[in-house]
Amino acid sequence: MEFQCDPTSRVPIYRQLMDQVRRAVARGRLQPGARLPSVRVLSRELVVNPNTVARAYVEMEREGVLNTRQGLGVFVAEPQAELSAAVRRERLAAAIDCFLTEAVHLGLSADEVLSAVARQIHNFQFVAAASTDH
Repeated sequence: MEFQCDPTSRVPIYRQLMDQVRRAVARGRLQPGARLPSVRVLSRELVVNPNTVARAYVEMEREGVLNTRQGLGVFVAEPQAELSAAVRRERLAAAIDCFLTEAVHLGLSADEVLSAVARQIHNFQFVAAASTDH
């Protein structure tokens, strides 16, 4: 998987990298257990400071997206279901709120938003059977 960064973007480079990795995992382009380039290698490829890549990796490890195996490298983590259903619903509601706020500011109708979601949803990997604990 190739990563890119846009130094002219207002989004910090470490954030750009995090977004690309998270998106690749969500879309199944990076599978659990996949090894990512080392900090040194990726910083050379992107022509960025190694601390920038390290910060992105550390943040994603905190989020549970990646894990580091001492002496082996950085890998995509197995999906974690350690959050309670209530916390997952809360986080999802917050993300949906941000998404819908943007849609309103773009002048989209509810039907346009639903249609766009229906077109895009097949590009993402969801768990086979969602937990229904309340």
